Amino acid sequence: MSRRQLLAEGRTESELRCWLRHRLLVPVHPGVYVDHTGALTWRQRAWAAVLHAWPSVLAGPSAIRAVVPRSRQVPEAGPIHVAVRHGRKVDEPEGVRVVQARDLDERAQWLLSPPRQRLEEAVLDVAGDAEDDAAAFALLAEVVSSRRTTPARITAAMARRRRQRRRTFLASVLGDLEQGACSVLERAYLLDVERAHGLPRAHRQVRASARGTVFRDVLYRAFGVVVELDGRADHTHLQDRDRDLDRDLDAAVDGLVTARLGHGQVLGRACLTAVRIGRLLQTHGWTGSPHPCPRCP
Repeated sequence: MSRRQLLAEGRTESELRCWLRHRLLVPVHPGVYVDHTGALTWRQRAWAAVLHAWPSVLAGPSAIRAVVPRSRQVPEAGPIHVAVRHGRKVDEPEGVRVVQARDLDERAQWLLSPPRQRLEEAVLDVAGDAEDDAAAFALLAEVVSSRRTTPARITAAMARRRRQRRRTFLASVLGDLEQGACSVLERAYLLDVERAHGLPRAHRQVRASARGTVFRDVLYRAFGVVVELDGRADHTHLQDRDRDLDRDLDAAVDGLVTARLGHGQVLGRACLTAVRIGRLLQTHGWTGSPHPCPRCP
């Protein structure tokens, strides 16, 4: 809560001083308080930053974190980012970063708790400033996979911008995500295995429900072949492995053959993998053949 809010509710300066003296209110930033002495949650830190710079909204990575709280691409630690209208100068206390934004009202959702940038706008800002293309793609893939937005909505937001860093790259990535390539490994398979070697175009992230709702990574429906891509570093965990085997068994029940690939097959040996997937598809009716790419030996 802020000093402004408390005074607007009829509290007096003497009451505030008494509460502060007895630690019933604890300062977070100048004029912003909490009613306990323990560590703050991320949400409390976010609200404190917004109230300090009010009128303001969560921006960039903090706006993303508010919508995707389990994000691996936007860590919980680190400063809270807020945006204010262009031309305002606001002090930055420890743990807060303030940016000025044009068209803030059009790009913000003031009625949310806390108020924040629209997700698509925040994603474009953070992806544009990412340290490299891989980090930008990983962020877009995570947000799209969370099903809180879509590639089409992010593309539409980018089209409304006069300036956007990495515009060409992001447009290409969003096109791949629209086709269902929702991880770094899936995109590498799409570009370096499937497209580079002329394999048939697959369907991606296909919903199936043999045992609850699952999504098959790559489905060559006409040939009854599924490619599952295991890109998680911790995928050797027993429960993960057990779920994978269930998915493969369910696919077999549905009359599908599953090829399960990891980083080595896709990132390290893409050309050899393309040849093998091509042969697998040929045994199930594909009449074409993979062609060499510029990196083939």
